[in-house]
Amino acid sequence: MPHSTDAAVVLCDLRDAALSVDEVLAAVRHPSCGGVTLFVGVVRDHDQGHDVRELDYSAHPTALTAMGEVCRVVAERHPGARVAAIHRVGELAVGDLAVVVAAAAPHRDLAFAACRDLIDTLKGTVPIWKHQLFADGGSEWVGLP
Repeated sequence: MPHSTDAAVVLCDLRDAALSVDEVLAAVRHPSCGGVTLFVGVVRDHDQGHDVRELDYSAHPTALTAMGEVCRVVAERHPGARVAAIHRVGELAVGDLAVVVAAAAPHRDLAFAACRDLIDTLKGTVPIWKHQLFADGGSEWVGLP
């Protein structure tokens, strides 16, 4: 669902290609919104004492539907906010963007609150799992039930 018909949820998608901060920023911008907040999750080179070589994100077939529901619920919890979220799946290298979420609102307090709620709820509930591959040959799954 690249663009929603619901004015509060303006973009929600899973992608197997590079993510664009500019696309998400453009999606939430609106003349009525004076505050725009953005969160960008980037693949880092370490985790819990291990050097990370790359990640592989896998999504359950229901992940996009769940992500859309998260966006809708967050928009309802923050009336007046416009929200957008895109998440990467597949193989990612250190430095690649894994997730980009944004919220725009008439004022900054609402934009900050909606953006924080969006990323926290998305990461806590959407069935997307991270397989970390370490430089020493080891690996670890994160987020599996």
